[in-house]
Amino acid sequence: MEKEQQINVTVNGGYAPATVELKKGVPASLTLTRTSDQGCLDVVHSDALGFNTDLPLDQPQTVTVPTDKSGEFTFSCGMDMFHGKVVVKP
Repeated sequence: MEKEQQINVTVNGGYAPATVELKKGVPASLTLTRTSDQGCLDVVHSDALGFNTDLPLDQPQTVTVPTDKSGEFTFSCGMDMFHGKVVVKP
């Protein structure tokens, strides 16, 4: 059994890294830490990945990412101005 994939994403005027690559079938999570008080980045959501999470300033928030299907899945801030992408590779 492969170890869980854990990716840290910094939220500061956007997402860094903006594209995250994961392996299909291996449990995965993203830990997002907002380091800027820029307005609409206080929420991150993804219909495709099934999460909608508040991001309090300087408090890491972890979301589980499904890896049962390969493909590209987007996530964005509350106003859909800043985008990130999760790529699940076969």
